[in-house]
Amino acid sequence: MKKNKLLRIVSYNILFLILLITVAIVSISIGSKEIGFFKIIEIIFQNSENKLLEDIILNIRLPRVILGLSVGGALSISGLLLQGIFKNPLVEPFTLGISGGASLGISLATLFNIGNIFGIFSYPVFGFISAMAIIVLVYNMGIEQNKLQLQSILLIGVMISFISSSLVMLIMALSGERELNTILFWLMGNLNEPNFNLILISFFVSIVALILSFLISYRLNIFSLGEEEARSLGIDVERVKKYVFILASLTTGVCVAVAGVISFVGLIIPHTMRIIFGNDNRYLIISSYLLGGTFLILSDTLARTIAAPIELPVGVITGIVGGISFVYLLNYKKVRL
Repeated sequence: MKKNKLLRIVSYNILFLILLITVAIVSISIGSKEIGFFKIIEIIFQNSENKLLEDIILNIRLPRVILGLSVGGALSISGLLLQGIFKNPLVEPFTLGISGGASLGISLATLFNIGNIFGIFSYPVFGFISAMAIIVLVYNMGIEQNKLQLQSILLIGVMISFISSSLVMLIMALSGERELNTILFWLMGNLNEPNFNLILISFFVSIVALILSFLISYRLNIFSLGEEEARSLGIDVERVKKYVFILASLTTGVCVAVAGVISFVGLIIPHTMRIIFGNDNRYLIISSYLLGGTFLILSDTLARTIAAPIELPVGVITGIVGGISFVYLLNYKKVRL
């Protein structure tokens, strides 16, 4: 039975990997300039004399695919981990106020025109610092007698999100037209990151998060039995809670700083994986990463092409598709946690 289940998991992961590669190729091939599959392979793996196509693929579309995989995969894993320790199907990476903090930092940087002072890294750095400040604040407010109070953290995170959103709206009201457009575009999320170094950092962080999440997955399974049961089985419950909280928060902070606020990825993907595989986190981690990356790349492709030549923010697509999918799952599927 166990062998059959393992074979089923491996088969699904191979299917998800094939789906990811297919969606990535489609994303690279379509746009204002359509490019054939063999031409893509030639340009990526060989020197091409067509510098225009080379520039489109290597400097515009391929980086977006890599960033989509990184952010989609990382947000899916973060959502999976947080839902595991909070035992709440509505928890996602942005519930803890991380996106609100990053949004506030970016909005302040835009209002005071700091981007022109410190260069291209200004907005991501300010977003990440703001997100980290919120993480530290939530963590310290949620600690009581050296124990992480999960319900308190959840409530604090929600309140901080509301406060941050209100402050962002105040900043938007005080901003000029140019600054307002910058804030709005960032708040709705996008994968149009011109700095390839930031994309590589995001990819590295997502891979590290994938590995660390897999290493903690067995303990997370035991944690799901209940804190008392987990303690009786030798699990350091507080250490697991702190580990997951910090890992998910840092990962989400990097994603938000680079790609903006992209909602629903960390909510809908873990639910979909649980429907397919059940609640064993060891089997969910890799699958969530692959499907999350696929979902975000596909959403970005739709955002680029559905209203061409206008490019929609990818957060609009993930919000619409993710929201409809989540309602469907709640009404027609039994989501187990």
